[in-house]
Amino acid sequence: MRPQLAEIFDQPIPAYFTMLVIGFSLATWIGARWAKRSRLDHDTVIDLGLFSLIAGVVGARLLHVVADGYFWDYVHLCTDPSLVEWQITQPECAQYEGLWDSAARVCRPAEADCFAWAKFWAGGLTYYGGLIAASAFGLWFLRREKFPMLKATDMAGMVIPIGLFWGRLGCYLGGCCFGTQVDETFPLAARFPEWSPASKAHWQQGLLPGPHFESLPVHPAQLYESLGCLSIAAILMFVVHPRKRFDGAVFLGFLGLYAALRFFLEYIRADDRGGIGPLSTSQIIGLAVVVLCVFVWRHLRARALRLQDRPPATT
Repeated sequence: MRPQLAEIFDQPIPAYFTMLVIGFSLATWIGARWAKRSRLDHDTVIDLGLFSLIAGVVGARLLHVVADGYFWDYVHLCTDPSLVEWQITQPECAQYEGLWDSAARVCRPAEADCFAWAKFWAGGLTYYGGLIAASAFGLWFLRREKFPMLKATDMAGMVIPIGLFWGRLGCYLGGCCFGTQVDETFPLAARFPEWSPASKAHWQQGLLPGPHFESLPVHPAQLYESLGCLSIAAILMFVVHPRKRFDGAVFLGFLGLYAALRFFLEYIRADDRGGIGPLSTSQIIGLAVVVLCVFVWRHLRARALRLQDRPPATT
Protein backbone atom coordinates (compact mmCIF):
# COMPACT_ATOMS: atom_id res chain seq x y z
CA MET A 1 0.00 0.00 0.00
CA ARG A 2 1.35 3.40 -1.02
CA PRO A 3 -1.36 6.09 -1.29
CA GLN A 4 1.17 8.73 -2.38
CA LEU A 5 3.77 7.84 -4.97
CA ALA A 6 5.88 10.99 -4.58
CA GLU A 7 5.75 14.73 -4.09
CA ILE A 8 6.23 17.57 -6.57
CA PHE A 9 6.76 21.05 -5.12
CA ASP A 10 5.59 19.69 -1.74
CA GLN A 11 2.32 18.53 -3.33
CA PRO A 12 1.48 14.80 -2.97
CA ILE A 13 0.95 12.70 -6.09
CA PRO A 14 -1.89 10.26 -5.24
CA ALA A 15 -1.27 6.70 -6.41
CA TYR A 16 -4.88 6.01 -7.39
CA PHE A 17 -5.26 8.95 -9.76
CA THR A 18 -1.79 8.33 -11.19
CA MET A 19 -2.75 4.76 -12.06
CA LEU A 20 -6.13 5.97 -13.36
CA VAL A 21 -4.49 8.49 -15.70
CA ILE A 22 -1.96 5.89 -16.89
CA GLY A 23 -4.78 3.45 -17.62
CA PHE A 24 -6.89 5.95 -19.55
CA SER A 25 -3.84 7.25 -21.43
CA LEU A 26 -2.80 3.75 -22.47
CA ALA A 27 -6.36 2.84 -23.45
CA THR A 28 -6.65 6.03 -25.54
CA TRP A 29 -3.31 5.33 -27.25
CA ILE A 30 -4.38 1.80 -28.16
CA GLY A 31 -7.71 3.14 -29.41
CA ALA A 32 -5.96 5.73 -31.57
CA ARG A 33 -3.74 3.05 -33.11
CA TRP A 34 -6.82 0.96 -33.84
CA ALA A 35 -8.44 3.95 -35.57
CA LYS A 36 -5.37 4.49 -37.77
CA ARG A 37 -5.31 0.83 -38.79
CA SER A 38 -9.03 1.01 -39.54
CA ARG A 39 -8.50 4.22 -41.57
CA LEU A 40 -10.68 6.22 -39.23
CA ASP A 41 -10.05 9.60 -37.62
CA HIS A 42 -7.72 8.87 -34.71
CA ASP A 43 -8.04 12.47 -33.42
CA THR A 44 -11.68 11.76 -32.64
CA VAL A 45 -10.64 8.77 -30.54
CA ILE A 46 -8.11 10.89 -28.61
CA ASP A 47 -10.76 13.52 -27.89
CA LEU A 48 -13.17 10.76 -26.91
CA GLY A 49 -10.69 9.33 -24.41
CA LEU A 50 -9.94 12.70 -22.81
CA PHE A 51 -13.52 13.85 -22.38
CA SER A 52 -14.71 10.38 -21.38
CA LEU A 53 -12.20 10.46 -18.51
CA ILE A 54 -13.72 13.71 -17.27
CA ALA A 55 -17.29 12.44 -17.68
CA GLY A 56 -16.35 9.15 -16.03
CA VAL A 57 -14.91 10.82 -12.93
CA VAL A 58 -18.02 13.00 -12.58
CA GLY A 59 -20.37 10.03 -12.96
CA ALA A 60 -18.33 7.85 -10.61
CA ARG A 61 -18.41 10.54 -7.95
CA LEU A 62 -22.13 11.20 -8.27
CA LEU A 63 -23.06 7.51 -7.97
CA HIS A 64 -20.81 7.23 -4.91
CA VAL A 65 -22.58 10.17 -3.28
CA VAL A 66 -26.06 8.83 -4.07
CA ALA A 67 -25.71 5.06 -3.72
CA ASP A 68 -22.74 4.12 -1.53
CA GLY A 69 -24.43 4.89 1.78
CA TYR A 70 -22.99 8.36 2.42
CA PHE A 71 -25.73 10.51 0.91
CA TRP A 72 -27.06 11.89 4.19
CA ASP A 73 -23.55 12.56 5.46
CA TYR A 74 -23.01 14.87 2.50
CA VAL A 75 -26.39 16.50 3.11
CA HIS A 76 -25.68 17.02 6.81
CA LEU A 77 -22.21 18.36 6.04
CA CYS A 78 -24.00 21.26 4.42
CA THR A 79 -27.04 21.64 6.67
CA ASP A 80 -26.00 20.42 10.14
CA PRO A 81 -22.43 19.08 10.58
CA SER A 82 -23.21 17.98 14.16
CA LEU A 83 -25.18 15.05 12.71
CA VAL A 84 -22.13 13.67 10.88
CA GLU A 85 -20.07 10.98 12.60
CA TRP A 86 -16.57 10.21 11.35
CA GLN A 87 -15.42 6.84 12.67
CA ILE A 88 -11.80 7.85 13.18
CA THR A 89 -9.50 8.19 16.17
CA GLN A 90 -9.03 11.33 18.25
CA PRO A 91 -5.54 12.05 16.79
CA GLU A 92 -6.97 11.71 13.28
CA CYS A 93 -9.83 14.02 14.24
CA ALA A 94 -7.30 16.67 15.26
CA GLN A 95 -5.41 16.09 12.01
CA TYR A 96 -8.59 16.77 9.99
CA GLU A 97 -9.40 19.76 12.23
CA GLY A 98 -12.61 18.14 13.43
CA LEU A 99 -14.39 18.26 16.80
CA TRP A 100 -13.94 15.21 19.02
CA ASP A 101 -17.16 13.99 20.71
CA SER A 102 -15.90 12.25 23.86
CA ALA A 103 -19.30 10.82 24.78
CA ALA A 104 -19.93 9.17 21.42
CA ARG A 105 -16.19 8.67 20.70
CA VAL A 106 -16.59 9.95 17.18
CA CYS A 107 -15.26 12.92 15.26
CA ARG A 108 -17.59 15.59 13.89
CA PRO A 109 -16.83 18.25 11.26
CA ALA A 110 -15.92 21.61 12.73
CA GLU A 111 -17.77 23.57 10.04
CA ALA A 112 -20.22 23.14 7.20
CA ASP A 113 -18.98 22.14 3.75
CA CYS A 114 -21.64 22.24 1.05
CA PHE A 115 -19.19 21.15 -1.63
CA ALA A 116 -17.77 18.05 0.05
CA TRP A 117 -19.79 15.88 -2.35
CA ALA A 118 -17.80 17.28 -5.29
CA LYS A 119 -14.31 16.65 -3.86
CA PHE A 120 -13.56 13.50 -5.86
CA TRP A 121 -9.83 13.80 -5.10
CA ALA A 122 -10.60 13.05 -1.45
CA GLY A 123 -11.73 9.52 -2.40
CA GLY A 124 -15.04 7.92 -3.25
CA LEU A 125 -15.63 6.83 -6.85
CA THR A 126 -18.01 4.12 -8.08
CA TYR A 127 -17.06 2.29 -11.27
CA TYR A 128 -20.54 1.82 -12.73
CA GLY A 129 -21.29 5.50 -12.30
CA GLY A 130 -18.21 6.28 -14.35
CA LEU A 131 -19.12 3.72 -17.01
CA ILE A 132 -22.67 5.02 -17.40
CA ALA A 133 -21.61 8.67 -17.62
CA ALA A 134 -18.67 8.01 -19.95
CA SER A 135 -20.80 5.77 -22.19
CA ALA A 136 -23.59 8.33 -22.43
CA PHE A 137 -21.13 11.07 -23.32
CA GLY A 138 -19.28 8.80 -25.74
CA LEU A 139 -22.42 7.90 -27.68
CA TRP A 140 -23.39 11.56 -27.97
CA PHE A 141 -19.88 12.58 -29.01
CA LEU A 142 -19.53 9.84 -31.63
CA ARG A 143 -22.90 10.72 -33.11
CA ARG A 144 -21.94 14.39 -33.28
CA GLU A 145 -18.62 13.56 -34.96
CA LYS A 146 -20.38 11.14 -37.36
CA PHE A 147 -17.96 8.40 -36.31
CA PRO A 148 -18.97 4.72 -36.89
CA MET A 149 -20.62 4.24 -33.51
CA LEU A 150 -20.75 0.46 -33.16
CA LYS A 151 -17.19 0.04 -34.40
CA ALA A 152 -16.09 2.62 -31.84
CA THR A 153 -17.93 0.84 -29.03
CA ASP A 154 -16.14 -2.38 -29.94
CA MET A 155 -12.85 -0.54 -29.69
CA ALA A 156 -13.92 0.78 -26.28
CA GLY A 157 -14.83 -2.73 -25.16
CA MET A 158 -11.26 -3.85 -25.80
CA VAL A 159 -9.46 -0.91 -24.17
CA ILE A 160 -11.65 -0.12 -21.15
CA PRO A 161 -10.60 -3.28 -19.27
CA ILE A 162 -6.97 -2.26 -19.82
CA GLY A 163 -7.74 1.03 -18.10
CA LEU A 164 -9.49 -0.87 -15.30
CA PHE A 165 -6.42 -3.07 -14.86
CA TRP A 166 -4.39 0.01 -13.96
CA GLY A 167 -7.20 1.56 -11.95
CA ARG A 168 -7.47 -1.44 -9.65
CA LEU A 169 -3.72 -1.42 -9.16
CA GLY A 170 -4.28 2.13 -7.92
CA CYS A 171 -6.93 0.83 -5.53
CA TYR A 172 -4.44 -1.66 -4.14
CA LEU A 173 -1.82 1.05 -3.63
CA GLY A 174 -4.45 3.26 -1.98
CA GLY A 175 -5.72 0.45 0.24
CA CYS A 176 -9.39 0.84 -0.72
CA CYS A 177 -11.69 -1.91 -2.04
CA PHE A 178 -10.01 -4.47 0.25
CA GLY A 179 -11.32 -8.01 0.60
CA THR A 180 -12.81 -10.13 3.34
CA GLN A 181 -10.71 -11.85 5.97
CA VAL A 182 -8.86 -15.08 5.19
CA ASP A 183 -6.70 -17.46 7.16
CA GLU A 184 -3.12 -16.26 7.44
CA THR A 185 -1.96 -19.48 5.74
CA PHE A 186 -3.86 -18.54 2.57
CA PRO A 187 -1.12 -18.10 -0.06
CA LEU A 188 -2.57 -14.88 -1.51
CA ALA A 189 -3.45 -13.25 1.82
CA ALA A 190 -2.56 -9.56 2.11
CA ARG A 191 -2.08 -7.43 5.20
CA PHE A 192 -2.49 -3.68 4.91
CA PRO A 193 -0.44 -1.35 7.11
CA GLU A 194 -1.60 0.63 10.13
CA TRP A 195 -4.10 3.42 9.52
CA SER A 196 -5.14 1.80 6.24
CA PRO A 197 -8.86 1.52 5.38
CA ALA A 198 -8.66 -2.20 6.21
CA SER A 199 -7.07 -1.72 9.63
CA LYS A 200 -9.56 1.03 10.47
CA ALA A 201 -12.46 -1.22 9.44
CA HIS A 202 -11.15 -4.09 11.54
CA TRP A 203 -10.73 -1.75 14.51
CA GLN A 204 -14.31 -0.47 14.14
CA GLN A 205 -15.52 -4.07 14.05
CA GLY A 206 -13.70 -4.79 17.31
CA LEU A 207 -11.20 -7.11 15.66
CA LEU A 208 -8.17 -4.92 16.41
CA PRO A 209 -7.37 -2.92 19.56
CA GLY A 210 -6.74 0.17 17.45
CA PRO A 211 -6.31 1.40 13.88
CA HIS A 212 -2.58 1.78 14.47
CA PHE A 213 -2.21 -1.97 14.07
CA GLU A 214 -1.61 -3.86 10.83
CA SER A 215 -4.84 -5.24 9.36
CA LEU A 216 -5.84 -8.86 9.60
CA PRO A 217 -5.08 -11.01 6.52
CA VAL A 218 -7.59 -10.33 3.74
CA HIS A 219 -8.25 -11.23 0.13
CA PRO A 220 -6.38 -8.85 -2.24
CA ALA A 221 -9.67 -8.23 -4.05
CA GLN A 222 -8.17 -5.30 -5.96
CA LEU A 223 -5.55 -7.55 -7.56
CA TYR A 224 -8.16 -10.21 -8.36
CA GLU A 225 -10.18 -7.66 -10.28
CA SER A 226 -7.09 -6.18 -11.92
CA LEU A 227 -6.00 -9.55 -13.30
CA GLY A 228 -9.60 -10.38 -14.20
CA CYS A 229 -9.84 -7.19 -16.30
CA LEU A 230 -6.57 -8.01 -18.04
CA SER A 231 -7.95 -11.45 -18.86
CA ILE A 232 -11.15 -9.90 -20.22
CA ALA A 233 -9.11 -7.59 -22.45
CA ALA A 234 -7.14 -10.55 -23.82
CA ILE A 235 -10.30 -12.57 -24.49
CA LEU A 236 -11.97 -9.69 -26.30
CA MET A 237 -8.90 -8.77 -28.37
CA PHE A 238 -7.73 -12.22 -29.41
CA VAL A 239 -10.89 -14.36 -29.31
CA VAL A 240 -14.06 -12.29 -29.63
CA HIS A 241 -12.97 -9.47 -31.95
CA PRO A 242 -11.48 -11.67 -34.72
CA ARG A 243 -14.63 -13.83 -34.74
CA LYS A 244 -17.36 -11.26 -34.23
CA ARG A 245 -20.41 -11.58 -36.48
CA PHE A 246 -21.64 -8.01 -36.05
CA ASP A 247 -20.42 -4.64 -34.81
CA GLY A 248 -21.18 -4.06 -31.16
CA ALA A 249 -20.50 -7.67 -30.13
CA VAL A 250 -17.17 -6.89 -28.48
CA PHE A 251 -18.57 -4.10 -26.30
CA LEU A 252 -21.49 -6.26 -25.22
CA GLY A 253 -19.02 -9.02 -24.43
CA PHE A 254 -17.06 -6.65 -22.25
CA LEU A 255 -20.16 -5.50 -20.37
CA GLY A 256 -21.30 -9.07 -19.74
CA LEU A 257 -17.88 -10.44 -18.73
CA TYR A 258 -17.12 -7.54 -16.41
CA ALA A 259 -20.58 -7.70 -14.82
CA ALA A 260 -20.02 -11.40 -14.08
CA LEU A 261 -16.53 -10.79 -12.72
CA ARG A 262 -17.67 -7.93 -10.51
CA PHE A 263 -20.78 -9.77 -9.29
CA PHE A 264 -18.73 -12.60 -7.79
CA LEU A 265 -15.92 -10.37 -6.53
CA GLU A 266 -18.46 -8.36 -4.53
CA TYR A 267 -18.84 -11.38 -2.23
CA ILE A 268 -15.20 -11.12 -1.16
CA ARG A 269 -15.04 -7.33 -0.88
CA ALA A 270 -15.35 -5.95 2.62
CA ASP A 271 -15.52 -2.20 2.06
CA ASP A 272 -18.82 -0.36 2.41
CA ARG A 273 -20.55 -0.19 -1.00
CA GLY A 274 -24.22 0.33 -0.21
CA GLY A 275 -26.96 -1.82 -1.72
CA ILE A 276 -30.36 -3.36 -1.15
CA GLY A 277 -30.75 -6.50 0.91
CA PRO A 278 -28.05 -9.10 0.16
CA LEU A 279 -26.98 -7.39 -3.08
CA SER A 280 -24.57 -4.47 -3.34
CA THR A 281 -25.18 -1.51 -5.62
CA SER A 282 -22.70 -2.90 -8.16
CA GLN A 283 -24.38 -6.31 -8.17
CA ILE A 284 -27.80 -4.78 -8.81
CA ILE A 285 -26.47 -2.64 -11.65
CA GLY A 286 -24.53 -5.62 -13.01
CA LEU A 287 -27.67 -7.76 -13.22
CA ALA A 288 -29.47 -4.96 -15.07
CA VAL A 289 -26.49 -4.65 -17.44
CA VAL A 290 -26.57 -8.37 -18.25
CA VAL A 291 -30.29 -8.27 -19.02
CA LEU A 292 -29.77 -5.22 -21.24
CA CYS A 293 -26.87 -6.92 -23.02
CA VAL A 294 -29.01 -9.95 -23.85
CA PHE A 295 -31.70 -7.81 -25.47
CA VAL A 296 -29.22 -5.65 -27.41
CA TRP A 297 -27.24 -8.72 -28.52
CA ARG A 298 -30.35 -10.35 -29.93
CA HIS A 299 -31.35 -7.13 -31.69
CA LEU A 300 -27.94 -6.58 -33.29
CA ARG A 301 -27.58 -10.21 -34.30
CA ALA A 302 -31.04 -10.22 -35.92
CA ARG A 303 -30.20 -7.02 -37.78
CA ALA A 304 -26.93 -8.49 -39.02
CA LEU A 305 -28.75 -11.58 -40.29
CA ARG A 306 -31.30 -9.44 -42.11
CA LEU A 307 -28.54 -7.48 -43.82
CA GLN A 308 -26.75 -10.69 -44.71
CA ASP A 309 -29.88 -12.19 -46.31
CA ARG A 310 -30.79 -9.01 -48.19
CA PRO A 311 -30.27 -9.45 -51.95
CA PRO A 312 -27.56 -7.25 -53.47
CA ALA A 313 -28.69 -3.98 -54.99
CA THR A 314 -29.01 -3.97 -58.80
CA THR A 315 -28.26 -1.13 -61.14
